[in-house]
Amino acid sequence: MAKVLVVDDSPTELHLLTKYLEAGGHQTLTAADGEEGLATARSELPDLILMDVVMPGLNGFQATRKISRDPATSGIPVVMITTKDQDTDREWGMRQGARAYLVKPVSETQLLSAVDEVLG
Repeated sequence: MAKVLVVDDSPTELHLLTKYLEAGGHQTLTAADGEEGLATARSELPDLILMDVVMPGLNGFQATRKISRDPATSGIPVVMITTKDQDTDREWGMRQGARAYLVKPVSETQLLSAVDEVLG
């Protein structure tokens, strides 16, 4: 069982993703934007972070870059989950430090498979 931080500004997405993760046996934490996600990552040190991209304030690309470059959080893998489905978005997300990139809507099977793969 992993401790997974879900960062998304949509209450519906937070609910759905946490439901999938908890059904898969994982413990969940949530954050409603990039700033809160960054603070929670630093204070809770989760095993994995699921990061939306389009959020007010600090977006997911910026938050992922900060997490991957901060020595305190750089070991935490980030999986981006977003509606941004262009190849350039995927490439940019990976350059910011994401380990995987999923496009919404994501199924429970897709999500749990990606989580298992990244946590290896």
